[in-house]
Parts: sequence; C-alpha cells; structure tokens
Amino acid sequence: MPNGPLSPPARLCLLAWDPARPGATDSARVHHLVRAGALTELARRGLLVDDDGVAVPADPDARTGDAVLDGLLDLVRESMPHRWRTWVRRYARVTFDAVREQLVAEGQLRAEKKRVLGLFPSVEYVLERPAAARALRERTRAVLEGAVPVDEISERDAAVAVLAAAAEPRALGTAGTGADREARIAELTGRAAAAPGLRRILIEVRGALRAEATDAVAPSGG
Repeated sequence: MPNGPLSPPARLCLLAWDPARPGATDSARVHHLVRAGALTELARRGLLVDDDGVAVPADPDARTGDAVLDGLLDLVRESMPHRWRTWVRRYARVTFDAVREQLVAEGQLRAEKKRVLGLFPSVEYVLERPAAARALRERTRAVLEGAVPVDEISERDAAVAVLAAAAEPRALGTAGTGADREARIAELTGRAAAAPGLRRILIEVRGALRAEATDAVAPSGG
C-alpha cells in the first residue's frame, strides 16, 4: 500500500480523513476505528492475546518502539481486564490524539493554529500530502472491491481494509454490496487472521465498529 511505513491505526486515520470536512474526523466513530486498528496490530504481533473474549497482554515488559502502540499496551496493562469490544471504545480518543500527532510528525498532517471567533486559540489539522492519502483510499477500495487478488494482499493491509469497511468512513465510500461484499470481507478476514487466535479478535473488533456504523444510519422512531 502507499505509505508503507505507516502503522495500521495511522492508515485508518488517513482513510477516515475527509479533506472537505477535516473537523469531522475528530469524532467518536473515527476514534473507535483508529483504536480498533491499534488493537488488531498488537494482536497481530502477539502482544495482546485473547482469553475467552478478554484482551490480555502476553508479556508485561514487551515494547514495540511505536509510541501509539506502546501507549495502548500500557493502558491495557494498567487497567482492569476488559473485552475487545470494550477496548474499541474505552479512552479511544487517547489513541486517536496520539496517532494524529504521529501523523503530524511524519509530515502527513499539518497543524495550523487559529482563533475561534477571533478570541479562543484552537488548532486545525489539514492533510499535508493529499495525493498520498487519496492513493491510500484508492488502493483500499481496490482491495475491498476484489480488484486485487487476496494472495497478493499482506496480512496487515487485509486487516486495515476489513476494519475500514466495518466503520464505513465517509471519505472511503462504499465498496460493493450484499453477498459479494460479505464474501470479499470473509476472504480478507481469513487473509488477515493468519496468526493463532487473531480471527476471533478481528471479528470481535470489527463487530464493535459495524454495530456503531449500523446505529449511526438506523432511522429514528417516530
């Protein structure tokens, strides 16, 4: 994928970025998507494991060298045990903020200081490399639509696509519908879940995102 060195949570943050509405990216829905990416990557690396549906650190001293992932590891270690779906939401903004700062440091975003109503200091984040973000979205859509054979997709890229599809970020759009879409997601899930136990974790995390996306579009009762 473009932006190969970027971590899965960083890629998911860029996938959810709407250049026309940058402020809309700072929302609970995107926070949860970014957190889901961090959880899945830690599980893929074997640093978080599943214990009957609960996320458990595999090694109390392990580090990744990535400030975002290590911050989440510390949070899980220092907290009471929680299920994967709970961790998708719990303090998710902490992970989102850390990823956003990481993207600024890596030149993907630019922080612009401004004043609201001419008085209150604020910071607006804008894409510094819109072409790279656009290429990432196009590649992810191609993965989801089946334009790329599954055996040519890395485990990490497959996981990013599965999570992005579950959250349905506005900037990414939709990729396919109905049975074909679900069959493709199942293929990608299998590709992403090569590590022992990862399939269950990915399904749990994706389920939390999908439930939130469904709630967001459900018609209100009258």
